[in-house]
Amino acid sequence: MAKTLGPVAALLLGVFFLVTGSGLQNTLLPLRGAFEGFSAVSLGVLGSSYYLGFVAGCLIVPRLVRRTGHIRAFAVLTSSAVAAMLVHPLWIEPAVWFVLRAVTGFCFAGLYLVIESWLNDRATNQTRGFVMSAYVIVDYAALTAGQMMITLSPVRGFELFAVAAILFSLATLPVAMTGSGQPAPIETARIRLLRLTRAAPVGVVGCFVVGLTNGSLWSLGPIFGIGRGLTADGAATFMSAAVVAGAIAQWPVGFLSDRMDRRRILAWIVAGAMLAGLVLGSLPLGLWGLSGLALIYGALALPAYSLAAAHAYDRTSPSEAVETAAGLLLAYGVGSVLGPSVASVGMLHWGPGALFYFTAISHLMLFAFVQWRMVWKKEVPPTAKAAETVACSPTGMVPTPEAPSLAPDPEAIIQAEVQTATADSTGEEPASPPVAQDPVLAPQDGRSDGA
Repeated sequence: MAKTLGPVAALLLGVFFLVTGSGLQNTLLPLRGAFEGFSAVSLGVLGSSYYLGFVAGCLIVPRLVRRTGHIRAFAVLTSSAVAAMLVHPLWIEPAVWFVLRAVTGFCFAGLYLVIESWLNDRATNQTRGFVMSAYVIVDYAALTAGQMMITLSPVRGFELFAVAAILFSLATLPVAMTGSGQPAPIETARIRLLRLTRAAPVGVVGCFVVGLTNGSLWSLGPIFGIGRGLTADGAATFMSAAVVAGAIAQWPVGFLSDRMDRRRILAWIVAGAMLAGLVLGSLPLGLWGLSGLALIYGALALPAYSLAAAHAYDRTSPSEAVETAAGLLLAYGVGSVLGPSVASVGMLHWGPGALFYFTAISHLMLFAFVQWRMVWKKEVPPTAKAAETVACSPTGMVPTPEAPSLAPDPEAIIQAEVQTATADSTGEEPASPPVAQDPVLAPQDGRSDGA
């Protein structure tokens, strides 16, 4: 474990500070907005503004990383997030907060892009599931810690804004001072989503569906709890149960995914999450019943992003880590924008249970897609598989040997002539020249083969 996580320990510490501040900010802003008299529509737009900025960051930040490198880009984006955080209590207007939330979403898209591309640059196909699981565990633990910090001071004061800004600032220190080298400069800043989808369709579609489901859970989960008769504290307990279970489940899921086809593990857990969602949406349970089901749902649904992302990194080159991260985060961000909107319409017409009916339908579609891809891959003829060009990291596939030249070798011709002349004088048969063998693809790592 120490050997695997040692090169990224400083980065994970920075993630903890960063996400703790984000968890505090995400809880503080709606509460402070409600205290200041913001309407329900304004609070909803506040959440959408974040994800709009998030999508924009996925499109633009790769150019910043290419120009400045990972460490400088991390510092620039963190400083911008600090500035945006401190402007909130100084200028309390809905329109201003919309812009500030978009700026924050832009910054965090870039920060997640830097973090995930850096992590995968230091991981191999044999350790990627473990590394991504550790990252998600740190992310969820920090998110929970940040949410609990809301009790440290009244939301109407300046203190909590300052605490969140301090946490953002602290995130820069371990990253800037790390002795582990940053990834090599990227060659291109383009986001070729179609190309990424062709290389790893399960990864891209998986991240999009996880955005649909998890974005809906984060935005509407508390409303579901209150709609089922829970108090505000009960709704918080319900959400915390899902987050804690999701964090704990990362370890076994990551362990298995490093030893099996990640798509198979992904199909299993989303099938389980679909069933848990149907039960959650259907049964009129109390606090403990809902919290128990939230444990099961969180353990199955929340690890899906790390699985889908790890599969995509398996199928692309390490030099394209930033491009891959940007594409996956873009898919996740688009899903996070669409999911809460669709689920909220369902809840308006069919009650709070429609939230988990929506997640169940989304998980069913992802399960069907993964199964189709796995079956389709098995049906590809061997000749087609040999001719297919696969982009993956060096640990996922042994390089194809170079094909020998078919042109005649002058030295071989001279040597053959000498042998012929010797044979004529001695009466022996000349030795036959060696026959060049056709190149063949070396076997792939069976754990994550397939698009």
